[in-house]
Parts: sequence; C-alpha cells; structure tokens
Amino acid sequence: MKKINYKILIIGFLIIFFVVGIFFVVTNNDDSEYVSYKNFNEFVTKDEVKFVSIEDEKLIFMKKDDNKKYYTNNPDNENLKEKLLLKDIDVKTNSGVETLEFVFDIIFYLIFFGMVGFGAYKLFSFSNGNFEVIKKTNVNFDDIAGMDELKKEMSKAVDILKNKKAYEEKGIRPIKGIILEGNPGNGKTLFAKALATETDVKFIATKGADFQSAMMSMGARKIKMLFKKARKNSPCIIFIDEFDGIGERRNYAGTGVDKENNRIITAMLNEMDGFTTTSGILVIAATNSYASLDPALIRPGRFDLKYNIPNPDYNTRVKLIDLYTKNKKLDEKIDKAKLSEAFENLSCSSIEAIINEASMIASMQNSDNITIENIIISAQKTNCRINLKKIMR
Repeated sequence: MKKINYKILIIGFLIIFFVVGIFFVVTNNDDSEYVSYKNFNEFVTKDEVKFVSIEDEKLIFMKKDDNKKYYTNNPDNENLKEKLLLKDIDVKTNSGVETLEFVFDIIFYLIFFGMVGFGAYKLFSFSNGNFEVIKKTNVNFDDIAGMDELKKEMSKAVDILKNKKAYEEKGIRPIKGIILEGNPGNGKTLFAKALATETDVKFIATKGADFQSAMMSMGARKIKMLFKKARKNSPCIIFIDEFDGIGERRNYAGTGVDKENNRIITAMLNEMDGFTTTSGILVIAATNSYASLDPALIRPGRFDLKYNIPNPDYNTRVKLIDLYTKNKKLDEKIDKAKLSEAFENLSCSSIEAIINEASMIASMQNSDNITIENIIISAQKTNCRINLKKIMR
C-alpha cells in the first residue's frame, strides 16, 4: 500500500479552513446601526418595519423607508415572532446552531467531493500510461561485483532486441522475457538498472504492488497500459520487481482478490505471447519465489531464460568489499581475504549494510579508519551473522 500523501491532506485542510474563514468574515461583517428595543418596538407598532432576522443575541431589521440595516437586543420573547408576523413583517430565524450546521455542511461536501475526486484520480491515473520511461540510470556494471557471465548473456539478449533484423536473418528471434531468481538483497533490481545503462536502452521500472488494485480489472488494465507505453518507446526493457506479487499460480475457486490476480496473469500472457505478439520489448522479472509462479506465464516463449542470483561467493565478496570501501578506509590490521571469509552466506545488501554502519561507528569515534571492532559491533546492530573466528584469526 502506498504511503499517504500528507502534503495533499494538509493543502486540503488549509482550503477547508480558508473557505470557513471567509464565511465567518463575510457573515460577521456587520455594518448595521444600533437601535434601542424601545425604538424598535415603536417602529413595529407604526408599521415601519419590513424585515426582521432573529439572531441568538440580537434582532437585525430593515425599515420600509430605507435599505439600511439596524439591530437591537433580542428580548427572547416567545410571542415576538407571532407579533411580527401579525404585522405582515418578513421574519427569518437565524440561530448559531443553524450557522454551525451550514458550516459543517460545507466541510462535509468539501471532504466528500475531495475524496471522490481523489478516488477518481487514483482510479484513472494509469489511463495515460503513468509509467516513467528512464533513458539512463545512475548505475552501471562497475557498481555490481561479480555476475560476469550474467552480464555477458544479458547484454547479448539486449543486443538481439536492438538489432532484431540482423539476428532474424540468422534465424534468431529476440528473447521476450528473463526471470531473475534469488534471495533478497543480492542485486536483482540493481542489475536491471545497470543493464539499461550499459546497453543504452529505454527502461521502465515497476513492481508487483503497482498492479494490485481494489478495483476489479484495474490490474489487467495497468498491464496493458504498461506494454502500450513500452511499445511506443521500443526497444525497451520492462523490469518488474516482486514479480511473485502478481504472477502466482491462478486459483479459479478463490476470492475476488484471486480472480483479479487471474485477470492480471491473463493480460500478461496475451501481451507477451498472444495473437498480437509484442516486439521490441524485453521483460525482466525479479522474484524470490520462482516455484510459486504460474506455469503458463513462465514457460519458454514468454520467459525464455531464468537466472539464479545466489549469495555472493568468496571472490565476489572480495570485490564487494573493494566496491563498498571505495570511499572508506579499512584499518591496516584488516585482511580483506579473511573479511570475505567472515562474510560467508551473507547477501550483498547485508555486506553493504555492515560496512556502512561500521563506517558510521568509526566516524562517531572521530576515526577515519574502520576497525575490526567497528565491523563486529556493526554486524550485531544490523542483525547479520558473521564468522568471528575467521575475522579474528
């Protein structure tokens, strides 16, 4: 679920208070002249009054011979209104309660129509393909340690996408989809961003939650708008993170949520390998749970290739340490080889978090160098298990 946009809420409340404030300024802008109740009663007796507004604390009235407003004290007499009506005077009752009711009505309608408008905006926000097309990201392959073979193969897949005709002459069709599977924090999203930069291809980044909606059929509609936008910007890479959020096996006997998920999957099937084949688009999907995906969705012809991105091996961990300490200084006593062994079974993001926190600890100690003690404390604070025997030996 997306976070509430507090700026919109604040602006909305400011508008409400502004409208209410204007109302009170207008209603309290009283330029009437005071008249004693005795004189008012004489005007009524002489049939000189044409209009009276009965307020809580005062009577506002107008005489027949002019259009000026006057006011006097309200005697709070139960027979006053009848007396005025018998004189054929136009009488209006305007209590403070009625004024408050009017104000609350204004607030209610402002909030109500504001919510309706906001709901309509959210409902149709994808009508124009509200997906950002990125030409360049701030990440390249130098920011990713290891995965050398994957970099080559993925670059080749994008080259086929960009030079479709040249490869078709060789009998090679473009790859439609690639799935990246692996534990969280090992760079699947980062790799897709780097691929877009390295291959100079337009890039649309989404996630499974972007297609989930309380409105039926909206998720399928968003899928169609996504591919429509990608076709306009082909060759284009569509990256879908948390793909298992929309690609889980279809449940035909499920709830409304399951039926909506079925519609999303059907839309994906049609877009990737339906009667109107999509060309010039490469879909890269990242998931932590490949086994939960719908078989029809991940079959060859839709997602042709699958790559597993495991936790980094020893050599990759050494490269990660070099990468994450590029602008930091390690203490001379720290052996990067031993540190890499201590980081065994950790994900890329866990290693980065440990080194970053260790750097912060060193900074708080007014030190420019990251020590072994800083790393041990950092691992405890980030809840990452490291092999202390290997780092201390």
